[in-house]
Amino acid sequence: MTILAVTGHMNLTEDSIPLVRAALDELLERYTGDGELVGVSCVAKGADSLFAEAVLAAGGRLVAVIPCLEYRGNHVDADHVTMFEHLVDAADEVLVLPYGTADRQAFEAANAVLLERADRLVAVWNGEAPSGKGGGTADVVFAAREAGIPVDLVWPEGADRS
Repeated sequence: MTILAVTGHMNLTEDSIPLVRAALDELLERYTGDGELVGVSCVAKGADSLFAEAVLAAGGRLVAVIPCLEYRGNHVDADHVTMFEHLVDAADEVLVLPYGTADRQAFEAANAVLLERADRLVAVWNGEAPSGKGGGTADVVFAAREAGIPVDLVWPEGADRS
């Protein structure tokens, strides 16, 4: 069994979405051979949801890590609600963290859960340095590397953020 967690940018451009999805599909092919792929994702807009969709399409099991109790109502954009609900419903396991709001503490805790469960981290990341806000893609990549968790970088040519 291979357990892959994901971190990545939320604000991918429309043109980047099919590029990233194709790159994720290609990457996941490497991990489906042992018969049991598990993807761990916060199912946020952008990279997290694209990864979750790719895991399910590859026949894998999805674990959804929801950063706080009111995440859907307070943090999920209206244009992402349908996808968010679909992925949560499709998940084999949904772990909702006990935080009241989607703040830095909740996101850092969710990222810690991702890394605790992961054999490897998939990072849909443009390679830019951390923003300093904490809990972002670069922060998770650096934490994974510090913990000795291998990181698969995904940033196909032509991908961009809005």
